[in-house]
Amino acid sequence: MPLSAERKADYFSHMKELMTTYTKLFVVEIDNVGSMQLQQTRMALRGTAEVLMGKNTMMRKCIREYVEENPESPVGKLEECCRGNVGFVFTNGDLGEIRSALESNVRPAPAKIGSVAPIDVMIEAGPTGCDPGQTAFFQTLQIQTKITRGQIEMTSATHLIKKGEKVTASEAALLQKLAIEPFTYGMTLKSVYDSGSLFDAKVLDITDDVLAEKFVAALNTISKLSLALNMPTEASVTHSVANAFKAILSVTVELEKYTFDKAEIYKAYLADPSAFAGSGGGGGGGGGDAAPVVEVVEEEVEEAPAASDMFGGGDGDGGDY
Repeated sequence: MPLSAERKADYFSHMKELMTTYTKLFVVEIDNVGSMQLQQTRMALRGTAEVLMGKNTMMRKCIREYVEENPESPVGKLEECCRGNVGFVFTNGDLGEIRSALESNVRPAPAKIGSVAPIDVMIEAGPTGCDPGQTAFFQTLQIQTKITRGQIEMTSATHLIKKGEKVTASEAALLQKLAIEPFTYGMTLKSVYDSGSLFDAKVLDITDDVLAEKFVAALNTISKLSLALNMPTEASVTHSVANAFKAILSVTVELEKYTFDKAEIYKAYLADPSAFAGSGGGGGGGGGDAAPVVEVVEEEVEEAPAASDMFGGGDGDGGDY
């Protein structure tokens, strides 16, 4: 039943008010979502977001009118999103929290004849509860069975429906006999609009940890390129300093009349490695002055391998600084 002119005017006014009030929204698909489930979603989002549904033609017309009234507004991008069974979820809050609320409100549903399977449907092996007289039904679906204790038992797991295929009458009947509701339906996030930018909802899967991991990987790549090209950058300066230290150290340990503070510990170790053996901390009561020295030695010895591992091996050739 078409809306009256008064109700259309109210709808347009409400949608324009939402586009003015909110800077963020989700474009959601509501295939197979019932009115009760939709109402529960509205209640869960109350105070943080508003759900707007309507005919695509009305929403597109309202968006065009809003852009005409506000030429600088970027909401014109939303017009192309009004395709299919979609709606808008307006918010000024955290997109991640709203997304969690939308995706948590799902309901199990049976497989209907002719519907497109959103997921693969597997049936595990085991008793079915069907009497032996229905064996021909399973044979039609090419499912291997046997009779056990007066009922049909499936002998192996069966991949009944593949994702993206339409459900046939036989498949729907079998799932109904087995009391299996394989699908779950809820609002599906299609796109995200945020302050004039429109992007795929999958972008929200990118967390701070993912960004940090990608940044570190890119930084390491820049460091490697800088060292290979002998072109100093902020990313490679720590590596260059470490390589320079290793080069100076490798020369210093071979000299008898020259040294510097940081090289002393290495020269002492090379001169008498046994002095550093068994310094892991026993229960002796003597050597009160030696204990601090041992701690310093251990700390210094641990620093050099860490720099070597981080900055490209322990060859000590010093050619990359």
